[in-house]
Amino acid sequence: MSLFDILKIKDDLQQLETLTVEESFWQKDPQETGKVLSQIKQLKSKLETYQNAEKEIQNLEDLTELVIMENDESIAKEILHNTKKLEAEIEKIQLETLLSGKYDKCNAILTLHPGAGGTESQDWAEMLYRMYTRWATKNGYEVKELDYLEGDEAGIKSVTFEIIGENAYGYMKGEMGVHRLVRISPFDAGGRRHTSFASLEVLPEITDDIQIEINPDDLRVDTYRASGAGGQHINKTSSAVRITHIPTNIVVACQSERSQIQNRETAMKMLKSKLLDLKEKEQKDKIEDLKGEQKDIAWGSQIRSYVFCPYTLVKDHRTNYEIGNVESVMDGNIDDFIEAYLKFSNK
Repeated sequence: MSLFDILKIKDDLQQLETLTVEESFWQKDPQETGKVLSQIKQLKSKLETYQNAEKEIQNLEDLTELVIMENDESIAKEILHNTKKLEAEIEKIQLETLLSGKYDKCNAILTLHPGAGGTESQDWAEMLYRMYTRWATKNGYEVKELDYLEGDEAGIKSVTFEIIGENAYGYMKGEMGVHRLVRISPFDAGGRRHTSFASLEVLPEITDDIQIEINPDDLRVDTYRASGAGGQHINKTSSAVRITHIPTNIVVACQSERSQIQNRETAMKMLKSKLLDLKEKEQKDKIEDLKGEQKDIAWGSQIRSYVFCPYTLVKDHRTNYEIGNVESVMDGNIDDFIEAYLKFSNK
């Protein structure tokens, strides 16, 4: 459904709000009522965005008539300022219309793995983790760390985290792939230039209405105490859970929750997301038919390069979009890359 299909949005909103005034609605399963209330909130937000843009267009038209009559420079400056703001808002609305995928509205589960290269690539993985969490925070999303394994000297060996909010997966799906770094290594006493790689996996969080049948006999469940030097990432009790899906050798782990039961539930959600993604990629009808495939995190497979030396450049190799301010990108300003990919993939 297009964001601009306002009549349908209004109709859907009215139907859902009619449900909420029925006494039987509040006697239903809280999960079911919660979904309806969430839908109402999303539709109201879309309607408000459209209506605000409509009001601003009318306001600009009125100001334009006024500036023609009075030739007031201050009003002309206000028109220019408000026009730029409106242009940015409309671009955002247009971008959302590209999110038409089956799971685009879902939360996103992201996993970062460093490539070969030890400390250097582990540090790069942590830099990317910071970049994505900063992007999420700037855009009003909640970030929840699910599993974290510290690097030997610096950086991380792996991290799995969730970006929670509407369209998180739709925006993040284009970030999946291998990311390449070129820089003077801070870990090289000789000050030589190094190339490092890290891979990002992006999956939609599977909601309860999507059924994935998993045979319990295909699972190996291990509980453990989180390892590492301590700090915010470490759960001091043996409540962390690791689940291995034996037929595909897919492994998921969660140590963010307080109890083993909660960690297991979260880990199962992660496993279902991975199996659904694999199932759709391999176009298989049954989970039992899945095999799984691993790709090297190395040369030739990167989607984007981040160059700090001998010049500064970030370039996406799929869309050819590039920007020279690498520091800004690492600070989470990746909206232009996301927009370029969405336009590229919707051609």
